[in-house]
Amino acid sequence: MPTAIAVTSPDLVLPPTDPQTPLAALLQSPDAQPLDAALVDMHRLLEQHGYVIAFCPASLSAAHEQRLHTVRSLLETDRITLIKSDLPPLGLAILVRQLRQLSVCDFSPGVIASAARLLSHYIHAGAVLNSVTRLERVPVGLTAHARSWMPGSQFAVLANPRPQLVKIGAAATPTGPDFACDMLLAQGGAGADWVTSSLAPAWGVRAVQESALPSDSAAWWGTGKVTEFAAYLPDIAVLYQLVASVRREQCRWCAMELIGDRCGFCASRQPGEEEPDVPHGAAALGPVPASAYRARPLTRAERRRAIAPGP
Repeated sequence: MPTAIAVTSPDLVLPPTDPQTPLAALLQSPDAQPLDAALVDMHRLLEQHGYVIAFCPASLSAAHEQRLHTVRSLLETDRITLIKSDLPPLGLAILVRQLRQLSVCDFSPGVIASAARLLSHYIHAGAVLNSVTRLERVPVGLTAHARSWMPGSQFAVLANPRPQLVKIGAAATPTGPDFACDMLLAQGGAGADWVTSSLAPAWGVRAVQESALPSDSAAWWGTGKVTEFAAYLPDIAVLYQLVASVRREQCRWCAMELIGDRCGFCASRQPGEEEPDVPHGAAALGPVPASAYRARPLTRAERRRAIAPGP
């Protein structure tokens, strides 16, 4: 069975692109599901799939995040990983679908989990906003803030992979991807026509699909008058080749397979080729060097001995 992909909101489960793409499991909030039911559901996922990769937005409520950690702790398993993402809601939904596509391929759970960081760099996620006065996740200059108060102003904001902000109406558009891509559009009352008539052609988008606006979009972008868009790699063959082309290694801490410099399961950073291997596990319990104590304040007795005259 493929590795299970789980999410914390139904908005993160986009329709599958083909019959082979599995759905994602929904990890409900404490308000919607009691703890014992959550434990049963997670245990069933582990029994059916072996490993669970759970994605959640960085803005997830503290209670919901605590529930996820509690379930993992009570099940006493290291086969569940929780991946928090700063991507906008629509971009995160695309990333989750891409990982769902790859979950049926011949990649190990560790490679799939660590591939999330790699694939996020190929998602150009942004929005059209009528105002940037409450936008906190992308740097906004004083000029843009002042223009937000002008009637009829609209802005194109790119949050990933590099923050950009341009005023709609000028000749400039945000710098887009340098690869063939599709675009997903979620209309929310601001600038959808500009996205399809100006931005998509400028980016060389092959096809534009539409989706419902995620419920978290207004909070993420700081305004309810928002239209989200995201350009991405739609072809499973390209995604597979992209992940398969990266050298695989074994995590120095948990022994899971990974790509990149950070384990997708235990989140430990892997030492580079020029860096010494950091001791871990039993090796980390060896003798402590004397230099580790240099910053320790001397006790009163030690100070008296230090200043006492010699024999």
